[in-house]
Amino acid sequence: MTVTIAEELLLLALHDEKGTPLVAGTQLDPALAGALLAELAVNGRLELSDKKVTVTDPSPLGDSELDATLARIAEEGKERKPAWWVQRLQSAKLRRRLLTRLAESGVLTEQRGKVLGVFPTTRWPEASPDVEAAVRDRVAGALAGADPDARTAVLIAIAHAAKLDRKAFPEASRKRVKEIAEGAWTADAVAQTIAAINAVMITTITAATVAATTTTTG
Repeated sequence: MTVTIAEELLLLALHDEKGTPLVAGTQLDPALAGALLAELAVNGRLELSDKKVTVTDPSPLGDSELDATLARIAEEGKERKPAWWVQRLQSAKLRRRLLTRLAESGVLTEQRGKVLGVFPTTRWPEASPDVEAAVRDRVAGALAGADPDARTAVLIAIAHAAKLDRKAFPEASRKRVKEIAEGAWTADAVAQTIAAINAVMITTITAATVAATTTTTG
């Protein structure tokens, strides 16, 4: 089956048996939003820079989540920075929609329960390992030294920015991850996309972490 970069990221971000996230929502949610923008850019629908997101081709890709995002950007009528869009696209609802899609396609299982018998909770353990295994094979090849394709490079870069790479690929070379995440190996268009998403992720995650810490201490 075909999954989006955001769904691939989500699979890497979940514990296979427990079905719980390996990183906090303040890291995961902006990463998923950034993955949507990056995939649209990789497919030639958007051009990303640190200052603006530009629609270069409004034609749909055939994926409901990506197409809705593209239409929303096209309808905005004003050029916005990538950070502006990530802040508006990120949400627990986006994460839930992607999780539900993966469950409906048989990749994950939705398990509802209650914490302490009172608070509702949902876990998403893996039902079929094939999709994630294929993703991991691609990533492993790139981390071993092969030139990654654009999708794989974006996936690694976003995982690195979300601080997910150390949990998802604990044995990977930090130097190689950083090399791919910085986009120095690839064509200008992909490198520009990676640079723009990295800048957004660092800004957004830092701001969310500071806000959460301030709320907790306050």
